[in-house]
Amino acid sequence: MRRIKGGWIGSFLLLTFTLGLTIPWVHQAKAEIKPTLAILPFFVERVENPARGAVLCPLCKSIYQYGEVVPGSPYALTRLLYGKIEALEKFKILPLEKVEEVLNPSAKKQFEEKPIPSAIQIGKDLNVDFILVGYLFRFEERIGSRIGAEKPASVGFDVHLLRVRDGKRVWDGKFDETQQALSTNLLNIGSFFRRKASWLTAEELSSVGMDEMLKRLPGPKELEEMP
Repeated sequence: MRRIKGGWIGSFLLLTFTLGLTIPWVHQAKAEIKPTLAILPFFVERVENPARGAVLCPLCKSIYQYGEVVPGSPYALTRLLYGKIEALEKFKILPLEKVEEVLNPSAKKQFEEKPIPSAIQIGKDLNVDFILVGYLFRFEERIGSRIGAEKPASVGFDVHLLRVRDGKRVWDGKFDETQQALSTNLLNIGSFFRRKASWLTAEELSSVGMDEMLKRLPGPKELEEMP
């Protein structure tokens, strides 16, 4: 009887000891699971009549100043966004090459006609939790140097985070700025020093804008629970 009792206690202690090690590990493993995210390459939104001076975002209907888009800038902006979101460590991000595989001409045409349903379908095809859609409206390069510019950099873009399971738009990020000198508007003193008190290139200005924009990006749990 004593042997049976002793064996039972020993088994119980062994089980307790084992659980004491494994339970925190299980909780830690669950905490490390990140929602998956696909980032689509930036789409360039053109207008039929540039003379109007404004362009409409096809997804959120926000209005942006129309301007030139330097060749290669959508790709540069996409790579920049990838790096910054990866640094946040909030999502498990699909490689850009994998995302581009599903963006064939037919998918791009459907996206132009119905951006949200098309983006959600792409998200389902890629089996991700969220998908990020970005539009580039203006990417005008600085003319001049860091200490003196004849023409400042001017950038306008936005990004939209969609939850794939229900197609809901859960977050928007927007940036629309033409850099100004401090002498132009003293009210911009904070912005002036955040931009290193110098004339930035269009990519540098975009980088600063993304940093400011992504500070307002909610965490994965909040994004999952949004009604």
